[in-house]
Amino acid sequence: MAHDDIRARLAALIAASGHSYGALSRMLRRNDAYLQQYVKRGTPRVLAEADRRLLAAFFRVDEAELGGPAAAAPSVAIRRLEIAASAGPGALADEDRAGGAAHFDPRLLAQLGVRPADAAEIRARGNSMAPLIEDGDLMLVDERDRRVRDQPAVFVIRLDGVLLVKRVARAGEMLRITSDNPAAGTIAPQPPDAVEVIGRVVWLSRALR
Repeated sequence: MAHDDIRARLAALIAASGHSYGALSRMLRRNDAYLQQYVKRGTPRVLAEADRRLLAAFFRVDEAELGGPAAAAPSVAIRRLEIAASAGPGALADEDRAGGAAHFDPRLLAQLGVRPADAAEIRARGNSMAPLIEDGDLMLVDERDRRVRDQPAVFVIRLDGVLLVKRVARAGEMLRITSDNPAAGTIAPQPPDAVEVIGRVVWLSRALR
């Protein structure tokens, strides 16, 4: 594809998603102007391979649409759980129920540092983690990464039998559990033994609406 066609396709995907250029640039761990400069000024001339792969995965399009190779690598199956991790009021989850398999590009998993055997795909419900995570988003959870640190990270946790997706950080001897949406309710600090950490959210996909 010509460079202009690739930029036009990316611009259309971004517009349809409702996300800002800045938010998507931050997802790539770039400065806020990165994608806007690429689309509107042609700088950089070509997307970095890692950026292109993450964007293609996020928008669920073939990487070739963004200038990548046409031949896709064989997909890798990971567990898909039919339960939903609540980003809202919370839903009881007595046990994790397998709901078939989700298929991922092994190059994406390698880039994220996730082993297929330790990964699961879970759908988010509710809007307490908006705008980062919206209702219906599919989250890739690294079940090997369960260590909570002083700096908050997004985890899927189980608290009082409820499966939640929240930011979790250590606060002295307690765990601080917070939502991104300021309109969401608060959760009191919890002792570590009251919180089961399922895994860290390392990637998400959003259906174009």
